[in-house]
Amino acid sequence: MAVEEFLKQCQQSGDAAYAAFRSLLERLEDPKTRTEARIFLSDLHSQVGSSDDCLNKYHFRIQDIYLDQYEGYLGRKKLTMMVIPSIFIPEDWSFTFYEGLNRHPDSIFKDKTVAELGCGNGWITIAIAEKWLPEKVYGLDINPRAVKVSWINLYMNAFDEKGQPVYDGEKKTLLDRVEFHESDLLSYCRERDIQLERIVGCIPQILNPNPEAMSKMITENASEEFLYSLSNYCALQGFVEDQFGLGLIARAVEEGIAVIKPTGIMIFNMGGRPGQGVCKRLFERRGFRVTRLWQTKVLQAADTDISALVEIEKNSPHRFEFYMGLSGDQPICARTAWAYGKAGGRISHGLSVYSCQLRNPNQVKVIFEFLKSGFQEISSSLDLSFEDDLVADEKIPFLAYLASVLKENSYFPYEPPAGCKRFRNLIAGFMKTYHHIPLTSDNVLVFPSRTVAIENALRLFSPRLAIVDEHLTRNLPRPWLTSLAVETAETGLSEDVVTVIEAPRQSDLMIELIKRLKPQVVVTGIAQFEAVTSSAFVQLLDATREIGSRLFVDISDHFELSSVPSTSGVLKYLSGNPLPSHAAILCGLVKNQVYSDLEVAFVISEEEAILKALSKAVEVLEGNTSLISQYYYGCLFHELLAFQLTDRHPHPERRSENSKSVEVIGFATSAISVLNNAELSISDDGNSLMHMDVDQWFLPMPSPVKAAIFESFARQNMAESEIDVTPSIKQFLKSNYGFPTYSSTEFIYSDCLQALFSKLVLCCIQEGGTMCFPAGSNGNYVSVAKFLKANTLNIPTNAEEGFKLTEDVLNKALKTVKKPWVYISGPTINPTGLLYSNKEMENILTVCARFEARVVIDTSFSGLEFHIEGRGGWNLGDCLSKLSSPGNPSFCISLLGGLSLKLLSGALKFAFLALNEPVLIDAFQSFPGLSKPHSTDKYSIKKLLALREQKGGMMDVVEEQIRNLENRAKRLEEALEKCGWDVLSPCAGVSMVAKPSFLNKAVKLSHSLKNTGSGEKDGNGSYEVKLNDATIREAFAKMTGLCINSGAWTGIPGYCRFTFALEDSEFEQALSCLFKFKSMVDN
Repeated sequence: MAVEEFLKQCQQSGDAAYAAFRSLLERLEDPKTRTEARIFLSDLHSQVGSSDDCLNKYHFRIQDIYLDQYEGYLGRKKLTMMVIPSIFIPEDWSFTFYEGLNRHPDSIFKDKTVAELGCGNGWITIAIAEKWLPEKVYGLDINPRAVKVSWINLYMNAFDEKGQPVYDGEKKTLLDRVEFHESDLLSYCRERDIQLERIVGCIPQILNPNPEAMSKMITENASEEFLYSLSNYCALQGFVEDQFGLGLIARAVEEGIAVIKPTGIMIFNMGGRPGQGVCKRLFERRGFRVTRLWQTKVLQAADTDISALVEIEKNSPHRFEFYMGLSGDQPICARTAWAYGKAGGRISHGLSVYSCQLRNPNQVKVIFEFLKSGFQEISSSLDLSFEDDLVADEKIPFLAYLASVLKENSYFPYEPPAGCKRFRNLIAGFMKTYHHIPLTSDNVLVFPSRTVAIENALRLFSPRLAIVDEHLTRNLPRPWLTSLAVETAETGLSEDVVTVIEAPRQSDLMIELIKRLKPQVVVTGIAQFEAVTSSAFVQLLDATREIGSRLFVDISDHFELSSVPSTSGVLKYLSGNPLPSHAAILCGLVKNQVYSDLEVAFVISEEEAILKALSKAVEVLEGNTSLISQYYYGCLFHELLAFQLTDRHPHPERRSENSKSVEVIGFATSAISVLNNAELSISDDGNSLMHMDVDQWFLPMPSPVKAAIFESFARQNMAESEIDVTPSIKQFLKSNYGFPTYSSTEFIYSDCLQALFSKLVLCCIQEGGTMCFPAGSNGNYVSVAKFLKANTLNIPTNAEEGFKLTEDVLNKALKTVKKPWVYISGPTINPTGLLYSNKEMENILTVCARFEARVVIDTSFSGLEFHIEGRGGWNLGDCLSKLSSPGNPSFCISLLGGLSLKLLSGALKFAFLALNEPVLIDAFQSFPGLSKPHSTDKYSIKKLLALREQKGGMMDVVEEQIRNLENRAKRLEEALEKCGWDVLSPCAGVSMVAKPSFLNKAVKLSHSLKNTGSGEKDGNGSYEVKLNDATIREAFAKMTGLCINSGAWTGIPGYCRFTFALEDSEFEQALSCLFKFKSMVDN
């Protein structure tokens, strides 16, 4: 076609011009017609020139862009480029961007894989390929016409005016290095898994986002006006930066994280209107280090309406940045700029080029993969900007680990109360690698805090006299610190009184006290000036060994989580000597860089009996240590061990202790008898066990729970109001139980339900009360009361009433007791899964009021009711208003609750206690050593309680899981009945009870699991037991690997308990274990 004919077609309209160039592109793409087509373009250029008239008349323009006007530049001086009206025409924005790219050294793009976002007519993509010789540059644009024009420009510059290829220094043409593709941001690269080393983008910021624009079909045949607006377009991307018109850049950055290589760099052009701080923060909060390469000013287009920005300023404290003209150097706000512009003034704004690189690339990628997998709504809370690198190096790996755990697991697995196995392995590994102490995970025991570890140890040994370092007594029970029973300690009159004497940390003073007072237990740290050598530690070991005292040495202050930990005399000693049997090491972990109040503690001992007994004590009094806290410190240990090669240096042979010790204090006899009879976790000895004996949620965790957990750690600088859970808990108690709270009501929080209950038991003991448990109560709580040596009473219940407490039975029982404390589980009763109606509760409370009883209502197993026909909810307020009177001050209700089951989460441990009675509040506060929930837990709980109050969302998920539990209960009931069990049908919760028909039958057990019961051994290494409440749990575990609770735990003779909130495959396995057990008993 002749040039004149071509121009005539172009003159008709923009669409006609585009059609003409598209057919020209087809000829350029065909090697046979390429030369001729390129010569045609040269003729066209020489005929029409590059004036604006050409653009208006023929709907296209070809112009030269001069790349470098300076001498010494080796490449070509100019590129020849065509534009059409429906794409972005190169302007100040893109020229500034190219200037910013030029600020980089020449190696920046050399041999790299590069993508340019929003390439327009392709001139920057081609300029990068021309100047820096990258391996490949992808020019990407959402506008299909821009992509076609870019290809034409590529051919125009890859061949000279005579149609001959132009080769660079590496004998390649631009065609070898450049490709253009239609792509919404980086979708082309993401879909093809193209990993990039550089991402550059000159993406516009649009101040009036048009969310409907995306819903129109973006096609090559869309109107010119629409396609041009698209180049300018920034839809509401769902990012916090949207209000500043930065949403599209934010999305580009997040997409870039997925495809950029770990050492990759992103370079973006940013208009300074939102203010430099906002622009930099866009990158920093996503984990980038940011460098500003270049900054200039550009005039604001006269037709841009900035009234939306004035509106933002009106409704927020934010101020945008504009300047008066190009020479103004003082920023003015949007409102001033708008007024100045209206009065005919020219306003400008800053334009910066930012270069950014991920600071922990692999881990940031993991975090964003997690956010993309259905958690996009929390990305606006993510803040990975850190002024201190040490904080970043700790927090980013943990967030990545947490993200991978939440993404890959639908629930948190069962972990033994001794501590998460992986965490204990990591502690032992750290000790082995950094301090050369050959420990295994079996030597390590985990506690919620150092205080809890000390208190548990003292309760286990129940010494008449203990000496405790004055720095470690702050949270011990006040009665221990005020008792003056030192004389009785010497004469050994009472086992019940523990007297704690505070002592200075200096070893010579401590040893003098030990020799004079002869305590049974000593708990001490090592003074700073004595910590470097091991002599003070050795003297303490000798002094305590001589008098037969237990020694716990606290190394918290000298234990460093560092790749170059400073030496500690205690650890130095342990690398050459085993720990004597009367001593243990205690360490509280609080030295992290991020959370000063996130604590986990561990005890190290090489004496199996101590570890076993302490493990049982912590299980009875505390339950489990927060799993997420263990994950946090586990992550720190893992980071310190990850780069180490294993066992490069053989561990030196350790000298064994030769000096004989006198007899040391044993465990308190009452404690040991309780621990031996309590149904505590069965150690798996390497066999996998199924747990139908724990009140934990193993069903899939809902997305809102995962989101809340992650967000609580991703956030920085949480306001006090965001972690103040009390208003939410008050509302929760009011709407669920009608429980009245007053300004004087005290709310106490813990990350463990049993810990709160154990403190209540101590209050009962202090008042001289008796804990009254209905038969059919939670066996763990009964064990707590017995372990703490409380007076207890078992209130009989009967099968006809479903083992529920009735007013007649309660009336009879309370006549025999002074100062009764009545424990009630409700509305859902654990373990039976039955419900107390409001009327039944009113009757029970009326009896309690008559006897001036203190009532502890445990609601922690409620909230998952599936059969509630005609029962209605509770309204304790009405009932209490009738029963409470000034003449009856002893009667009061303390409400105990846990939210783990209600929020369908095995990971979030949160328990609360509401106390209305001032005397009780004072008593409770004399036992301060509670393990408190961390601020991240409180944030998650507050968020989830708010979601529970809303219609839909969380409540829909809860409803679905309640239906699932109902189905589970039905299936378990059917299976038990088929296997000859008499089942009490549950209405709610996660557990049920049933009685087997084969009690008193004899079965043979092998020793595959550790022997936990009694029985006569026979010659084959197996032994015979009769099935009863004392043996059925052990028999089940050894014969099938299924753990259940027996009648000894439920308090109802013969009735075992089964929990059924198990993971799907485990539940199926558990059902098959029931049939397996039945057939083994029958045979």
